[in-house]
Amino acid sequence: MELSETELFSELTCPHCGHKKTEEMPTDACMFFYECEGCKTLLKPNKGDCCVFCSFGTVKCPPIQMGDGCC
Repeated sequence: MELSETELFSELTCPHCGHKKTEEMPTDACMFFYECEGCKTLLKPNKGDCCVFCSFGTVKCPPIQMGDGCC
């Protein structure tokens, strides 16, 4: 998969309060922390995931989508 075919937006869902927000994902890095706007909980990736998008998003991060593995 090429970068032009990669989805760059993912809807994050907080596992604590259920708040959802669509965010643009970085293409060259993984996002390890994300503060929920609903409950202010600092989300961190689940064990085995490289970033919050892979754990709580509707779309995996671009490096995973492109088959590059974790950042």
